[in-house]
Amino acid sequence: MPEHIYSSPVGALLLSSENGFLTALRFAEKPQPNTIPEKTTDDPVLLRAVEWLDRYFGGLRPRSSELPLNPRGSDFQKAVWAHLCDIPYGETVSYGDLAAKIAGNGRRLLARAIGGAAHRNPIAIIIPCHRVIGSDGSLTGYAGGMERKARLLRFEGVDIVS
Repeated sequence: MPEHIYSSPVGALLLSSENGFLTALRFAEKPQPNTIPEKTTDDPVLLRAVEWLDRYFGGLRPRSSELPLNPRGSDFQKAVWAHLCDIPYGETVSYGDLAAKIAGNGRRLLARAIGGAAHRNPIAIIIPCHRVIGSDGSLTGYAGGMERKARLLRFEGVDIVS
């Protein structure tokens, strides 16, 4: 499985691909940016993902749909992740709003399940789970850490409730 380490403003990111699809973008927790030797790649999917990240961190607004994604998870998780990809750059939605879009009634229980699916998102940033917030506009859990979530949202121009 080809991998590449990308140094970003929110820390080192580890990208993985398989069979022509991006399968993971995870935060490298321990090392700080620029302290990890770059893993280089000639994998076309990883090169496209690096270009996507360059544009994103360069202030452009690339869309998730520009990359061939294949996140591993249950059918429910994949459905949630597909809805996350529809959240526009610089905008947020609440877990409840997302639950209403997916199922209508039964939103409270579903909102918790959506939170669990978002937390297990294997392709951070590109599948923008950082754009999901609490119903009161506050930041809620993020697998990459609350500081990273806040930085990503501020980077996109979102006003954050403290």
